[in-house]
Amino acid sequence: MGDVLSVDAMPTSVANALVRTALELTTSLSSATRYANLLSAIADAIPCDAAVLLRYDGEALVPVAVKGIDTSAVGRPFPISEHPRLLAIAQGQEPVLFAADDPRPDPYDGLVLAHDSNLHVHSCMGCGLYVDGKLIGALTLDALQPGQFDGVDRMMFQGFAAMTAASVQVAELIGLLEQSASVTHARALDLVAEELRQHGKGLVGTSPAIEAVRKEIGLVAPSDLTVLITGETGTGKEIVARTLHARSGRSQQPLIYINCAALPESLAESELFGHVRGSYTGAIGSRAGKFELAHNGTLFLDEIGELPLTLQPKLLRALQFGEVQRVGSDEPHRVDVRIIAATNRDLAQAVKEGRFRADLYHRLSVFPIHTPALRDHTEDLPVLASYLLDRVRSRLGLPPLLLEPSALAALQRYDWPGNVRELEHELTRAALRAGHEGRHRLDASCFERVPAPARPSVQPQSLSATPLKSATEAFQRAHIEAAVQAHGGNWSAAARSLGLDRGNLHRLARRLGLK
Repeated sequence: MGDVLSVDAMPTSVANALVRTALELTTSLSSATRYANLLSAIADAIPCDAAVLLRYDGEALVPVAVKGIDTSAVGRPFPISEHPRLLAIAQGQEPVLFAADDPRPDPYDGLVLAHDSNLHVHSCMGCGLYVDGKLIGALTLDALQPGQFDGVDRMMFQGFAAMTAASVQVAELIGLLEQSASVTHARALDLVAEELRQHGKGLVGTSPAIEAVRKEIGLVAPSDLTVLITGETGTGKEIVARTLHARSGRSQQPLIYINCAALPESLAESELFGHVRGSYTGAIGSRAGKFELAHNGTLFLDEIGELPLTLQPKLLRALQFGEVQRVGSDEPHRVDVRIIAATNRDLAQAVKEGRFRADLYHRLSVFPIHTPALRDHTEDLPVLASYLLDRVRSRLGLPPLLLEPSALAALQRYDWPGNVRELEHELTRAALRAGHEGRHRLDASCFERVPAPARPSVQPQSLSATPLKSATEAFQRAHIEAAVQAHGGNWSAAARSLGLDRGNLHRLARRLGLK
């Protein structure tokens, strides 16, 4: 074994090769590129006609990268028991230098590009690659000139082998992580698809209001149009967003969620667009933002109405040009992202008040979808309550639970300002109480926390025999007719005077038989 070279005495080519090899360990590369670069660096430091990096697989060594060898060798197993030279190399962690007249056949006979016959007399050396005492591969060098490797410092070659072994291990770990991530992603997609199949593609109910939402989803989901989902808190805006993504051409790509209301203004830009190391106090490393994470997929901007006004121009630019810049960097990143936004605020009014940019509002509301309040489709309440109750009891590990007519009547008497989310929370509490008491049916007593809507006191003599629902509908019908007539048949103006969304007014009018 040769003497160890000092740094000062080390040839420049060797020093450069060592640096390049070490840097491979800290660089994000594909396995094939990483291996090819390693062989190139080693061949620069130790001139040779052929270099091969092999991975140990069972009882064979399999080339994963070659230089100066026919590429048909890549992926071809070389059983160790059939190749004495590979066996000698694999049996130890120190380099093996074969004599020029060594009688053992070379495994690469006929494969070396610079030689098309048997390699009877040539130079050959190799080293087993070990990690924690375990063989993971081998590194071999061949040269047609006899004695070419006699002057090679074996400690230096062993150093190359050690760094190569570390690189192979890193590549293997990355491969396992990528495989695990791929499996996890596939499972998540399957779970989402199954959830949508089992539960009416995310929406429960058969009322005209819900069917209208389904129709709009079916219309816009296959496109890449930006969608603005509006509606009160708890009406299911996130369900609509997830259904849009699941039914789009991007369904196999990520759906990235960000709650704009939960973003501190000081960190909002970094969360959306990312940052580079040192761009601000605490930025100890570079980080991709939500836009980059959603590349080729969908970015769901929930509660978009809460986005700081100072950040809105940068969001607008990202939407217009498909480019983002990380905080602290001038380098633009191209992104291909479908945007879905949601808000419980009146953005048009926010624009008038100067709290939201008009150009951003118009860019987001290319295709608006309104999620109706629960009070606007109470006919769905029986099936919705049953569905939610079954989901709740399954989550809590309870036996099947049924809603008594009195319980359903109690639920229908309430206006549900918190909408479906409030309904689910109330059913959860009721299910817990029923489970604690060993009951399988829920009656009105289970919903004591549901407040009855305030009603004016009525003298007994003024009570009408007309059912409350019919009386309410008659009042709504007359009120709407009067508003439409007062505005000369202009339904949009009538909707504004009644404090209703135009789409909601049209749906209500159809339900009341006015259209």
